[in-house]
Amino acid sequence: MNFKDKPQREKIRILTRSSFFLLFILAPFLNIFRLDLTLGHFIILGQPWTLGLESFQQGEGDAVSAAMTLLTHAFLPVTVFIVIIAIIIWKMGRIYCGWLCPHFSVVEIFNEMMLKHLNRVTLWEKAAKKTSGILPWLVVFISCAIMAFIWAFSLLSYLLPPKELIPDLLNWKLNAGPTRFLLVATTIFTIDFFFARHLFCKFGCAVGVFQSLIWMANSKAMVVSFDKPRAYLCQYCDRECDRACPMRLHTRSIKRAKFTCTQCGQCLNTCDKVQQGNPGGRVINWVSNDKAREVDRNAPAFELKRLKKQK
Repeated sequence: MNFKDKPQREKIRILTRSSFFLLFILAPFLNIFRLDLTLGHFIILGQPWTLGLESFQQGEGDAVSAAMTLLTHAFLPVTVFIVIIAIIIWKMGRIYCGWLCPHFSVVEIFNEMMLKHLNRVTLWEKAAKKTSGILPWLVVFISCAIMAFIWAFSLLSYLLPPKELIPDLLNWKLNAGPTRFLLVATTIFTIDFFFARHLFCKFGCAVGVFQSLIWMANSKAMVVSFDKPRAYLCQYCDRECDRACPMRLHTRSIKRAKFTCTQCGQCLNTCDKVQQGNPGGRVINWVSNDKAREVDRNAPAFELKRLKKQK
């Protein structure tokens, strides 16, 4: 589907995730944010950011003033930031993952690429049809390796001055430490992108799990709800909403079964397309507050039966 044909919600999401991905790549090069190990402090918006304890370390000032400096320079800003983020997650779930996270952008990019070239979204699913030849596999694997190197070099640029890294890389003059970092990180990211993208999001990402735990604690948080009285409409659909989910979740199931939902809305977009001829529209929707509490009781019979089998 072309960009202009996508739903407005999806257009906005593509713009936000693409913009944040570019910010992730370019932030250290533009001195927006990085930790310069050669200087020993952060650079934020082009300015050095330290804990302000230099004078205390040199024997000037007392412990009380040092504690107040530490409180205002580190503890309070970090606490306020965490509280604001936690409130957003409490109300909306893993909205960061679906709408901003650079790794989730890679998940969706390679999901689409694998579906196009290998006829499957992940290597752990059965292909719709057999892949012809080795070329499609090479295209996907090399693309994953290139993206992995971009990620590795970007992360390295957060730690070492980018203006020195680029000439050293182009002239093959990188020191042993940065070279080892690039080799190891590129290998790890290649394995991640090619074999276990969504599995990392589900089980390996501490930020993602942290969001899921907060979201699950709020029974009124935004969640995808299934319109059970209209379940008969699903008989004409081959689980297209589940197939569209980048995390490979059962979107019509109860909230506990959607612990790692990223609120990307791909299932909603697909249901819109499948049910476009129905006056009532799609059979799944985002809900919150009191309606969100009903999600665990509104799963269709076939989903509840599947969950019982899993137990």
